[in-house]
Amino acid sequence: MSTIDDVRDFNRFYTQKIRLLDRNLPASPLPLPEARIVYEVAKAGEQTAADIGRRLDMDKAHLSRIVARLRAANLVVTRTDPDHARRSLLSLTPEGHAVFARMEAGTIAQLDGLLTEVDEQDRGRLVEAMRQIKQLLDADVRPHSEPVLRTPRPGDIGWIVHRQAELYHQEYDWDWTYEGLAASILGKFVAEFDASREDAWVAELDGRIAGSIFLMKSENPATAKLRLLYVEPFARGHGLGRTLVHACIARAKELGYASLTLWTNDILTAARRIYQAEGFRLENEEAHHSFGKDLVGQTWTLDLRD
Repeated sequence: MSTIDDVRDFNRFYTQKIRLLDRNLPASPLPLPEARIVYEVAKAGEQTAADIGRRLDMDKAHLSRIVARLRAANLVVTRTDPDHARRSLLSLTPEGHAVFARMEAGTIAQLDGLLTEVDEQDRGRLVEAMRQIKQLLDADVRPHSEPVLRTPRPGDIGWIVHRQAELYHQEYDWDWTYEGLAASILGKFVAEFDASREDAWVAELDGRIAGSIFLMKSENPATAKLRLLYVEPFARGHGLGRTLVHACIARAKELGYASLTLWTNDILTAARRIYQAEGFRLENEEAHHSFGKDLVGQTWTLDLRD
């Protein structure tokens, strides 16, 4: 199936699940368009129809007809804006508030029933998936806060292995063997962790894991390794990859390393641009077949004594 087919399939599934095709919303005499206007007025208070139209991106003529029906049903009332004589303000009547209360209770009961068979862990996954859908489809809800770098917590390492394997499969069609490599590298890092020579950072953005990077020792006491840099799609484009690399470089210098090396594949162009901008130099590259693909591996080195 194409992406469009997948989106349409999900839309059909979800509209059926929340019963949007029913004549009226649960416990309400109103169909969806009228119910949405009542909801907006109830939540945001007195406002103009134009305010609602801009917020919902709704056709003016369609909105005007809906407001007229709500007025005829005595659910909303209008009054002239005292500050702008040519504007009318909408508010709910007592009957409108009563309808909204029944509608709200019915919707909550409907969703509670829908989630009855979903346990707490899966509810968290569901909410996270919905949040990602909103962020991917609407720039206005994408995160704008500054990222926070912290040390790993229990559960982070397994999550990072999972997410890297999942993302490399989605973006480059790498197979499941990459997960084995990442798990092996991080398993050894945790088992043999040396706080005097190594470090790790997990990036959070709006309370969500947004990426990570690891500083690891090597067989050469003067050389450290930068490993397993990754940034979640929702956090890309804000310089987070460079922030993580900066943290790794600064810590390597602080620990007294003379050089920092890394191994990557030439297909990972975004990461490679960061390394080049930070002064890493390509030492060698070699073709190899890994993760079900023909790839070109590269070793890059940064002289920390410059």
